[in-house]
Amino acid sequence: MAKISVALIIDIVGSRQLSDRPAAQRAIHDAFAVAAADAEVVEPLWATVGDEFQAVFPRVRDALRVTSLMRLVFPDAIDCRFGLGSGDVRRLDAGRGAPIYDGSAWYHARGALDEVDQRSRNAPGLRTWFHSDDATEVALVTSHLILRDHLIDGMSGRERRLAAGALRGEPQQRLAESEGITQPAVSQNLRRSGAAALIAAHRALEIGADA
Repeated sequence: MAKISVALIIDIVGSRQLSDRPAAQRAIHDAFAVAAADAEVVEPLWATVGDEFQAVFPRVRDALRVTSLMRLVFPDAIDCRFGLGSGDVRRLDAGRGAPIYDGSAWYHARGALDEVDQRSRNAPGLRTWFHSDDATEVALVTSHLILRDHLIDGMSGRERRLAAGALRGEPQQRLAESEGITQPAVSQNLRRSGAAALIAAHRALEIGADA
């Protein structure tokens, strides 16, 4: 029986309008490296055709945390859509090049990417969707994603930086020093921006998954 994993497909929003697409692609790889530094990853991010990227995670919670952090650490000029799919993942090649995969997780991830593209036309801040064979899981995960993307979409650059640092577990005093503000100001910023709620939601997912 194939192991259940979570496939991720990323595409760049407005890629044809980018003045420097190679720089944008490097920025996405850099964001993944930061976001996945402390995460469990089956297959790290690789570039495919048409300004798309793919990765594989062992669990939904890992994929959610990494995509949250990627959105938080992206440069202002970079915006991406994320399609997540849970299911079986089978590697078809044995070479040294970019991996070739098949399985239901990829069909679900592609469907999720297509759906978020459609839904974002009426919900401009929405950037992520999730598909699987489990309707209850889809309802729970997409509820999290709708609220997450809404919070991140409304954050300023400083709010995103502080949220990313706090989600990675950096002490508030260190975050304060990096921004040239006080620790109480960091705490207030995290509460006001919704970052504290976002972090609490991710911790709840981790606790629930370990229960």
